[in-house]
Amino acid sequence: MNILVLGSPDGFYCQEIQRAAAAVGHVCDIVPFEQLGSRLTPTQPESFFASSELSSAARRSTSTSESECNISENSADNRPLQEYDICIVRSMPPGSLERVIFRMDLLWSLEAAGVRVINSPKGMECAIDKYLTLTRCRHAGLLVPETICCESVDEALVQFRNWGDEAIVKPLFGGEGRGIVHLTDFETARRVLFALSQVGSVLYLQRFVHSDLACGDRSDLRVLVLGGEPIGAIRRHATDDFRTNCAISGRAELHELSEEEREIARRAAQACGVLFAGVDLISDANGRTYLLEVNGCPGWKAFEQVTGIAVADRLINWLESSQRLTRDTSEAGISSLPFHS
Repeated sequence: MNILVLGSPDGFYCQEIQRAAAAVGHVCDIVPFEQLGSRLTPTQPESFFASSELSSAARRSTSTSESECNISENSADNRPLQEYDICIVRSMPPGSLERVIFRMDLLWSLEAAGVRVINSPKGMECAIDKYLTLTRCRHAGLLVPETICCESVDEALVQFRNWGDEAIVKPLFGGEGRGIVHLTDFETARRVLFALSQVGSVLYLQRFVHSDLACGDRSDLRVLVLGGEPIGAIRRHATDDFRTNCAISGRAELHELSEEEREIARRAAQACGVLFAGVDLISDANGRTYLLEVNGCPGWKAFEQVTGIAVADRLINWLESSQRLTRDTSEAGISSLPFHS
């Protein structure tokens, strides 16, 4: 397979995917989103390129050794981006609204050109938007925390008061616990919400869910889903503050999923249209399990350390088998592929 990974060439997860792909003989190139572009002409199909700035940053590997990638140079040997078999979206960098929309446009166009995008543009559009994720999961019958999303500071403050002056404020886009604030008094809430409103942010507040004390004072679950099926889970505990994210300071331990937790994770991934995802769950003091988020570009460093599952290798193995299934069903004249395999 020829695999394109969209993300930082120096990033741990991109390099892990490249290593796993190279170990079984696949070509794997890493390209930053910021270097992608598209050309349109009156008579030719759309073409995609990585700009010339890429040559010093991106890497290509067909073995365990790494060599500099030259896909951005203007030579006849370059591989047009639409000729990759698979595109793995490893990150969606911050940017202006125009840049984010353009990146999503490129993913849709790559998919239309026959490149299999993981996760699909439709799935990524949902998973990077916390509010859309919750609405899709709620429509699928899953339990979600009480949430308000609006542009009015006054409306947000009224809801904050109704929740007993305690809530979580999150950015609509973002991950790894960045930008999340735990509000516990009205004046602080007023200042934070007003500041967010002044910079044009949507106000996204959730009622604070006090986790089940039997599981730890502040803990949640990260379930890793691959091919639409949970492959394992860790329980994350907050250490320095309320956030459990292991990318900050959270502590992780192995968790054996219940059938209910498996089903929630499976249904959440399906509701968002993602095949490879991190699904975050939390149980309250009454034992009710809530869907918190679905991450379409999941990290797995802590997950791998705790579970012993080699995630990048598992991902490449799944891509191989699902590609064969896609090819076989196509040759048999079957247009649809099962959600998981």
